[in-house]
Amino acid sequence: MSSEAPAVGSAQKRLGYFGGVFTPSILTILGVIMYMRFGWVVGHAGLAGAILIVVIAHLISFSTGLSVSSIATNRTVGAGGAYFMISRSLGAPSGAAIGIPLYLGQALSVSFYVVGFSESLQMVGWFQGMDPRLIGTVTCIVLTAISLKSAEAAIKIQYGILAAILLSLVSIFLGDESNVEPVIHTTPLVAKSFGEVFAVFFPAVTGIMVGVSMSGDLKDSRSSIPRGTLLAIAVGFVIYMVLPIWLASMASRETLMSNKEFLFDVAASRHLVLVGVWGATLSSGIGSMLTAPRTLQALAADRLAPRVFATGSGPTREPRVGIVMTFVLAEAGILMGDLDVIAPVLTMFFLATYGVTNLACGLERWAANPSYRPTFEVPYWISLAGAIACFYVMSIIHFLAMMGAMLIIFLIYVVVQRRALGTTYGDARHGIWSAIVRAALHRLRSSTYHPMNWRPNLLILGGNPDKREHLLRLGSSIVQNRGMVSYFHFLEGS
Repeated sequence: MSSEAPAVGSAQKRLGYFGGVFTPSILTILGVIMYMRFGWVVGHAGLAGAILIVVIAHLISFSTGLSVSSIATNRTVGAGGAYFMISRSLGAPSGAAIGIPLYLGQALSVSFYVVGFSESLQMVGWFQGMDPRLIGTVTCIVLTAISLKSAEAAIKIQYGILAAILLSLVSIFLGDESNVEPVIHTTPLVAKSFGEVFAVFFPAVTGIMVGVSMSGDLKDSRSSIPRGTLLAIAVGFVIYMVLPIWLASMASRETLMSNKEFLFDVAASRHLVLVGVWGATLSSGIGSMLTAPRTLQALAADRLAPRVFATGSGPTREPRVGIVMTFVLAEAGILMGDLDVIAPVLTMFFLATYGVTNLACGLERWAANPSYRPTFEVPYWISLAGAIACFYVMSIIHFLAMMGAMLIIFLIYVVVQRRALGTTYGDARHGIWSAIVRAALHRLRSSTYHPMNWRPNLLILGGNPDKREHLLRLGSSIVQNRGMVSYFHFLEGS
């Protein structure tokens, strides 16, 4: 295996922090969940519960953003985004263990956004009653064709979409509750649990990985990733904190629970909101269609996926084989055809990715490797707390699903560990073990000794070990794997 993945797409790095990181991230953050499910979230969780969900989700997102920024300023981030960061921090097995689920999550994200687009399109008279899977399939084909054209062609349309989303938000906040027809319920509505509502909302904050995954196309990933990622998180947090207060002031919980089109109904201009959601879902779908193949391409370049996916076309090495593979997986997700089914699966994939990314940064910082010198420093406890929060939230959403995800990640780790035992990227594994040994020795030195705890610690001044190997064997026989043998060979001269 190679020590470094080829710089996929490095022939022509052309994107800055705003176009390459902030714009694709914020378009995904202010996407299908905000338009199609956030009123539902406020209805089922209540105002206090919705704000708590937003805060917890953004605390996880913020800690991950800090970890990503720290790792990105330590070394140039190559193609593959989060996979590249984790594999170069914790080694190839850990990179593959999270990189493969990350790719599957990114591919399923395409399905998620396309299904959201199909739902919103059915609000228009021409498309009412049309099979959403047919709409989704046609849309997925179009997104694939755009992605095959080039990443630059897809990114050029993002600024217009960003303007459309801003106009739709203005239309929403200028709306009037008198626009909404009252809904009469014959049976009482039952609110979903906190974990179920959180699982539906969390994909709204996974947009930061879209920008990170475009790392191979950035002019300067070390500065672009921190600036673009943290700015996108901050803007998204402000909007998601204001919106539930506005929603709660405009409608009852029962209305929000039952009317998933509330934002469209209440807005000053329904058409502006429709244009906004169409732009958001399509741009998010394109973003995922661009990032997923690049993750797969980076995995293949490290020989952790079939080599055919490592190939690229043109001067920027567009991963067209990976795009076709992503289309196949996305189409399978589209056939599921339900946002509420796809969202929890996505949440598990991305929470696992966020958790391991935080873990990688925290362990790098804690181990204090001399090679880990980021210009954007984050205390190790913040990253480790973010990792713990990710795995805890996974457990409260669905414990069995979390255990299944962890089992899959562990099996991938074991398989790759056996294949790539000698592979190292100068990652933190050696530093982590050194830090553990150092801490244990300091702890041992400060503890009170008791004869019952005696262990042999044998010192052999044996000279040339090639000539006196029997001394080392004798020492090992005496210690019997219960203590330590230190063998010294004194060398004279310079």
